[in-house]
Amino acid sequence: MAIDRRNLVEVLRAELDFLEGGGYQKIEKTSWRPPFFFEDSPTCLCSSVPVGSRRCAACALSPLVPVDCRQEQAPCRYIPLNGEGETLDSLYRTGSAEEIEAALGKWLKAEIRTLEPVKQRHSVCQIPA
Repeated sequence: MAIDRRNLVEVLRAELDFLEGGGYQKIEKTSWRPPFFFEDSPTCLCSSVPVGSRRCAACALSPLVPVDCRQEQAPCRYIPLNGEGETLDSLYRTGSAEEIEAALGKWLKAEIRTLEPVKQRHSVCQIPA
């Protein structure tokens, strides 16, 4: 099985760009069903593969999926997005598309900040006097 060697931060940034660029809204307008976040984005290695035959263990997002959910058909739906434990799976059942997009965007930004190297976060260093 091939392993996704893309940098996790790069994958999350690409996902955030897709989300903020209206990518999911475009899918919603042209599809017979609402979009599946992560799964329908260009960042998904298996976006064109039917759910039952996907090999999600190779995905860059796999480390973010709780161990007990990694065998699910779409493991990325079970990544905890906040302190309340909401996931895409739970939000599909309880939230609107706007609420899901907001929760995912907030999570992506926080995760990127957490994972990016410190030197990139502090590009301007202040030298003590």
